[in-house]
Amino acid sequence: MNDNFKNSIKEPDCAPILTSLRLLLSAFLAVASSVFTARAEDNPSQSSSAELAKQTQNPVADVISVPIENYFYFNAGPNHATLYDLNIKPVIPFHLNEDWNLITRTIIPIINEPSLSLGSRSGFGLGDINPSFFLSPAKSSGFIWGVGPTFTLPTATDSLLGSGKFSMGPTAVALMDKGPWLFGALVYNQWSVTGWGKQNVNNMLIEPFANYNFGKGWHLSTAPLITANWEAEGSQQWTVPVGGGIGKLVRFGKLPADILVQAYSNVERPKYAPDWELRFQIQFLLPGFKKSPR
Repeated sequence: MNDNFKNSIKEPDCAPILTSLRLLLSAFLAVASSVFTARAEDNPSQSSSAELAKQTQNPVADVISVPIENYFYFNAGPNHATLYDLNIKPVIPFHLNEDWNLITRTIIPIINEPSLSLGSRSGFGLGDINPSFFLSPAKSSGFIWGVGPTFTLPTATDSLLGSGKFSMGPTAVALMDKGPWLFGALVYNQWSVTGWGKQNVNNMLIEPFANYNFGKGWHLSTAPLITANWEAEGSQQWTVPVGGGIGKLVRFGKLPADILVQAYSNVERPKYAPDWELRFQIQFLLPGFKKSPR
């Protein structure tokens, strides 16, 4: 690639968006900490680090939580580029009645994709938003489950960052809470229904997860995102990461948050897909917002 061509490719200026995110995070911490302090004083039992750590690990926990996940994908494409994906994933429960909860889980991705190959362009912006809804028994313990629909909305601000398709399908989660262990799996499959994208969507995700809690908020965790693109050729369908990491339940004032660092190697992957990834997550919990059913 000659110097003139390289100079013509400008990396996206992400500074304004990152500044806005920092301001939003600061405002969220200030408001949430003050509200949680008042709620926690009314219900001191909710301050248990062991209980709160397990709630961060349960995709259908009956608490409001806001995970902020940073994904770094290394050695992607012929250029061996590093991709960055920021996922904001608010989880909000609704008490339908004494027996059933509806758990909403929405993934809002902000993606930075540099040039992956000679002559390809880069992109930065909002990706496709993915809301999911789980109907889950309100009084389950030990074995916990939830089922419902999941959707992908074509909200990407750049064609590089999304499918250009509205997709939908079923999703389910099941887990066991046994002693220091919390383990289970989340799965979905989505098919494209309409949209302007050239490629149809038929994607599956399997997220097995296992957590061992040592007490005082410390835990070992693994949650590989195993994906299959059924529209691709057989040898290019699967991405299978293997790895894990360590986490700790901490507090900002009286606001609890779980900090988690993980690394994964993609032992099975399509050609030119990233060969390994690093994850850094901070998940804020608002247990005091539980609402009793009427």
